[in-house]
Amino acid sequence: MAESSTSSFPPPAKNAPIISPSFCAAYPIDLWIVRKVENMQHGDFAVTDITGNLVFKLKDSNSLYCTQVLLDAAENPIITLEPKHQTIHNRWQVFKGESTDSSDLLFTAKRSSIAMFQSKTKLDVFLANNKEQKVCDFKVEGSWSDTPYVFYMGESSSVVAQMHKKTKVEGVLEGKKKVMVTVFPNQDYGFIVALIIILTAINEW
Repeated sequence: MAESSTSSFPPPAKNAPIISPSFCAAYPIDLWIVRKVENMQHGDFAVTDITGNLVFKLKDSNSLYCTQVLLDAAENPIITLEPKHQTIHNRWQVFKGESTDSSDLLFTAKRSSIAMFQSKTKLDVFLANNKEQKVCDFKVEGSWSDTPYVFYMGESSSVVAQMHKKTKVEGVLEGKKKVMVTVFPNQDYGFIVALIIILTAINEW
């Protein structure tokens, strides 16, 4: 995995891996999120490193709004993302592998507010062991158009990942829409990609 070229980052946070320790690095990592990929081998949603190597993709599905399975480059199932359609907060649950069993739950994400047509999306994330869900373990704030999404640890100002908007792209999969995310040191980039999939389903870009 190629290291980010950005040099200014806050001190690394000591977080336990959420999906896998193999998705954590001691240095910042840049990833390209590519939508509506022209090379249909990689489907409608793909993730590459800065040199264009495939890192993740979604298993073939008719819609981002239904249950999704995230695959690694070797097409091994990493997580399953399941929307809870009857909830007003756009709640999603994320499980290990291809399971949807409660014993394999990794985390839950939902909108912070039920207000519609807000310029920014706010997402609260609760890890599986946070049963009461009174205080979120992570939060996401931002938008696709104005203020790029920022991923925070809990209710703090400690940033774990930052999204960037770029228009010129070279050396990555050809697609209609692309955005870069920088994942800070010692953070689980598979977890950040899962949150981006949920943000995409909630607020299409």
